[in-house]
Amino acid sequence: MTATTPWSLHPDRALPADPVLRPLAREVYAATRGLPIVSMHGHVDAALLADDAPFGDPAGLFVTPDHYLVRMLVAQSTSPHGSPGVRGVHDLGVAPAPGAPAGTAPAEQDPRAVWRRFCAGWHLYRGTPTRYWLEHALVEVFETPVRPSAETADALFDHLADRLARPEYRPRALFERFRIELLATTDPAQSSLADHARLAADGWGRRVVPTFRPDPLLHVDRADWTAQVAELGAAAGTDVVDYRSYLDALRARRAAFVAAGARATDHGHLTADTTPLDDADAARVLDAALRGDVTPDQARAFAAHMLFQMAAMSAEDGLVMQLHPGVLRDHCAGVAHAYGPDRGYDVPERTEYVRALRPVLEAFGHHPRFRLIAFTVDETTFSRELAPLAGVYPALRLGAPWWFLDTPDGMRRFREAATDTAGFYNTSGFVDDTRAFCSIPARHDLARRVDAGHLARLVAEHRLDLDEAVETAVDLAYHLPRASYPSPAGRVR
Repeated sequence: MTATTPWSLHPDRALPADPVLRPLAREVYAATRGLPIVSMHGHVDAALLADDAPFGDPAGLFVTPDHYLVRMLVAQSTSPHGSPGVRGVHDLGVAPAPGAPAGTAPAEQDPRAVWRRFCAGWHLYRGTPTRYWLEHALVEVFETPVRPSAETADALFDHLADRLARPEYRPRALFERFRIELLATTDPAQSSLADHARLAADGWGRRVVPTFRPDPLLHVDRADWTAQVAELGAAAGTDVVDYRSYLDALRARRAAFVAAGARATDHGHLTADTTPLDDADAARVLDAALRGDVTPDQARAFAAHMLFQMAAMSAEDGLVMQLHPGVLRDHCAGVAHAYGPDRGYDVPERTEYVRALRPVLEAFGHHPRFRLIAFTVDETTFSRELAPLAGVYPALRLGAPWWFLDTPDGMRRFREAATDTAGFYNTSGFVDDTRAFCSIPARHDLARRVDAGHLARLVAEHRLDLDEAVETAVDLAYHLPRASYPSPAGRVR
């Protein structure tokens, strides 16, 4: 394909290459490709849909907010084969954070320049899931005629800018076009949920729901913890002065989220430790944090304790508890200080689950009101730890491959590693975990294709009948996500 050849995508992309498996995979995939999308974990801002304003420009939509794109271009910034003009995240439109050190490079202000740098580095994404998602969005959503390159950058920018100015490319119109049935956002615990209230007033309250994310409030050694707790108290209508008022404020905010339609909480701790403290010990740590003299060991113990408390509260109010441990955030402190978090410098590390989750599972693993969905970026734990746990505790579901693992090969390895012990029905179904709104259908499409390939192999090996494979694929794509994230009002009491 040359730079000027009309761009199209192969209908069998990501399906098995084996000539025996491919026809079977096509048949399985055909049963899921048109299903509605149930997107129960992601980071699309509710304001995007509440405002329903036109997207700005191609660089602001595709490049600057996407840490997958940014990290690859920055990683190749000194390579002779990299993307010309990229020296750091600022060259891709990322603005300095509030309080950034003096001399921090300002963000590139010309979106066309950012777009040119991205297009010149298009070859860097070969073989990555980012390439698949971008191709799907550019071709299937925006009818882009040619693939990105240094030569086509300006023409593509103009093409996309024209599309983005049209009403049928505004967020709500695309939401309908993507066949999204239900979308969960991720929101700070102290959020006013004003954007969700606006959506509810417009009749979208059952289609876009919030998710309770209390992480900054549970890590008492954060530099901004005191300010975060003050915001929590203000949102809950109470003063947080001790451990009891702290728990009461968290419960009040959870209740507000449930009233706004929330179905889940979300926790991104570094470890999966859920070891509880005695109430007196927890109170002493909280008091120390309020005074500003908490130790790192106390903070780690309190974070684990609060995961246990979040599980206890989920057993009370029915919110599904999601746990996403194992990522060392902001590996480069200098970049985080200068440009803020989520700039591509988050790195997975080894994570232990068997002992870490034992306190919560012993306490609530058979509780009819409790559900825990455990995710990992340490795929060595799928078969050794997580699948055996999910295969016996009724409250535990194994989350879909996430972040560094939501790749074609990563998702195949997940099915092969987890299904032997957990089966299909102790998993959550696919979640896209994305901030990139236009990539949602691409990510779900890729998961459906990979599952079709895995199920096709089971049919070819006479381990499943074709009708069972089709039924399972439909369940994985649609029914399991809905069942894994029920409304709290519908949970068994």
